[in-house]
Amino acid sequence: MHHIDEDKFFDDWREAVKLEKFADAVIIATPDRLHKDPAIAFAKKGYHILLEKPMAELLDSGAIGDIVHIQHLEPIGHWHFAHSYVRGNWRNEEESTFSLLAKSCHDIDLICYWMGERRCVKVSSFGTLSHFTKENKPEGASSRCLDCSVEETCPYSAQKVYLNRANHGMFGWPVAVVCNNGVYDIESLTDALKTGPYGRCVYECDNDVVSNQVVNMEFEGGRTAAFTMMAFTYALGSRKTTIFGTKGELRCKGKGPIKVIDFVTDKETLYPAETAPFLPLHLSSHGGADYYLIDSFISAVANNDPSLIISGPDDTLQSHLLVFEAEKSRRENCVVNIDKEGH
Repeated sequence: MHHIDEDKFFDDWREAVKLEKFADAVIIATPDRLHKDPAIAFAKKGYHILLEKPMAELLDSGAIGDIVHIQHLEPIGHWHFAHSYVRGNWRNEEESTFSLLAKSCHDIDLICYWMGERRCVKVSSFGTLSHFTKENKPEGASSRCLDCSVEETCPYSAQKVYLNRANHGMFGWPVAVVCNNGVYDIESLTDALKTGPYGRCVYECDNDVVSNQVVNMEFEGGRTAAFTMMAFTYALGSRKTTIFGTKGELRCKGKGPIKVIDFVTDKETLYPAETAPFLPLHLSSHGGADYYLIDSFISAVANNDPSLIISGPDDTLQSHLLVFEAEKSRRENCVVNIDKEGH
């Protein structure tokens, strides 16, 4: 499609890194546990790197005064959690990582970004694996959805999540993940559900990552934030944020407009969320966020202008360290104090 020379095709990234630098940049989109080695190798070769893992103008302008508290919810979606974190690639910590890092490191990163220069000084966290356990398997349920007598009453049925979509011609995500042989038809999908991981009963999988978690953070100056990651929601990825300030309140839900309420005038002002231009479906993932991510990265590389990217590896490192400290708090049932190095 892109007329790439045959000597620039590789079965493994290690083959590409053996060559002299032959491109401006590299995008690393391997599974989380396979990020480290290619990132280090290509960095040593001098490549610009995009390693996969705002409404700040309103906050910076003082529209709501000084930030006092941020409340942020990530509704994963009940069937999405079952797809990715019970049956799928991120279900097991040993094979991937804990769910707060896999799913919500971006959210912790956003909270830190909204807080500006204020550093997080304390964190506590609580969470557990709820419902998706052998103890909650319905009576009479089988090990696979396609031959299960109680499938019709199960909200996590593979019949509902995958086959019903395919019967309406919807072979994109998540159905495309199930048909891993590259053939997208009902027969291939049915065979995959009969033998593959996505046809398993959600109560009989090898999943061990938590399904619900809260993270409480205290920032310098007494500012606070509360983040909730929740599997059992109807909404899928439609995050809800409220930022409480000394002079007003800011609310945002999903792709909707940003609402600012002024305490002095009682006036409500709506700010439409900026959206990506019309894009074909395969370029519009994550509500157009993928488009902006790639556009910013390519523009920065093409113009040799790092200022086009508003956060860098230092910011990401600090927010990732905070995620690890939150998980430590959850596991050890303690409040973690964070020093200036981020741990």
